[in-house]
Amino acid sequence: MYAMHYDIGLPSDYDMNIIKERVARTGAALDTWPGLGLKASLIRENGKAGATTNSYAPFYLWADTDGMNRFLWGGGAFSAIVKSFPRPAVRHWTGVSFSRGADVGALPEWAAIRRTPLTTQSDPTFEVEAAVIGAAARATEPGCHSIAIGVDPASWEIVRFSLLMQQPAQDEGAAYRVLHLSRPGLDTLSAWADREHFKRD
Repeated sequence: MYAMHYDIGLPSDYDMNIIKERVARTGAALDTWPGLGLKASLIRENGKAGATTNSYAPFYLWADTDGMNRFLWGGGAFSAIVKSFPRPAVRHWTGVSFSRGADVGALPEWAAIRRTPLTTQSDPTFEVEAAVIGAAARATEPGCHSIAIGVDPASWEIVRFSLLMQQPAQDEGAAYRVLHLSRPGLDTLSAWADREHFKRD
């Protein structure tokens, strides 16, 4: 599994109805995209849910890199993004865990993204394990669709991506509204922590 995210910043007085109408018109284009686990079409609106800016910020969970490659530079849907906006930086993380929540069958209205740098310069096992355990526990609570954990081993950063039915608590990360959820490969999403337990010498 691979997590991917880009955040397109928009002017503070930007009419966000333009983005809402765009997603309503084109959001279903990835509903059957091969290799895609899920895509959440996300926005932040200035002055709402703690946001101080406007942004369009999709988040993706890929089941394989072939689908991700086709999307980014295989003449896929990313071409439409760069025709409409300056090309954004695309962040990506190696998937560590994916926890299906108590409300995985429902359509989430909110998402939260929390990025946390590892605090030590040594073995990352304990901090990554704690993030996985925390996500799995949160997923069992009502109002949670799913939670993914990923790690960027270049910057040694953990990302936690949560899909939720209600506005997230402040400690869950930056809050986003979900305009559309494509989930063609939701049932195929897996990650390292789904297949084996953490091992220590």
